[in-house]
Amino acid sequence: MKKYLVETYYTCNFKTVHTLNNLDDVELSKIDKRNDGEVEVIDVKLYNRKTKKIGGKTDEKSKNSKLDKNLQENISNQLSNSTKGKKDHNVSLKVKNNARFKMPDRRKGYIQKAQIGDHKVYLHTGEYDDGKIGEIFIDTNKEGELVKAMMNNFAIAISLGLQYGVPLEEYVDAFIDTKFEPSGNVIGNDRILSASSILDYVFRELAISYLGKEDLAHTPSIASTKNLNSNDGEDKFLKIVKNITSKGFVRSNYEEKLVDLSDVRINLKNKN
Repeated sequence: MKKYLVETYYTCNFKTVHTLNNLDDVELSKIDKRNDGEVEVIDVKLYNRKTKKIGGKTDEKSKNSKLDKNLQENISNQLSNSTKGKKDHNVSLKVKNNARFKMPDRRKGYIQKAQIGDHKVYLHTGEYDDGKIGEIFIDTNKEGELVKAMMNNFAIAISLGLQYGVPLEEYVDAFIDTKFEPSGNVIGNDRILSASSILDYVFRELAISYLGKEDLAHTPSIASTKNLNSNDGEDKFLKIVKNITSKGFVRSNYEEKLVDLSDVRINLKNKN
């Protein structure tokens, strides 16, 4: 009797589903070390098979196709059973439905007008309640309808990425120093004097305004104290707030929108 040793190799494709409380870089960096994920087998395929002769004559032929099918089912069942007891505690993470942080209906932001060469560029920003940027719009003149449509949809793509948790730093690193026309001197922006393209200008402005990257600015930051020392009886702090806050956004209700942090600290100390 002859004997044969058959070695069969399979490739198994599967996915692991985790539930996250927050979608940020810290949680994503720890996800590979977690063991509470739900495993779902996608596909099991025959990769390779080796046969070695170890003895006498075989009495019957093995049915490879049937054996392969049975082994695939066994592997799938074992992987599914390993996480069967955890299904009640885990919910599938659907990024498209749950991970988007939508902008508030009434939002803060600013509009920056600048001129690059002979082209005017209007940058609109939208912010969350905590001041984090969540959307941008880019308007240009002297451009064809195709270019305007491309810039508009590019801004929408960037906005969606920001709302799904893509850090602004990634966009800044990707688009800073990109070179195409229009380029040259920048007029109308007090921190940026030149740009190699519209994208270079836009993300340089966003990096300075929202990330504090002063190394990307061409001029130093100088705080304006104009008209803050007038003796009209108005609180100096309220004047500063009026200079940096949109009157339309707060609907002229500056005092109702203000939170006096000094009083909060005093109250907390008194309670302790």
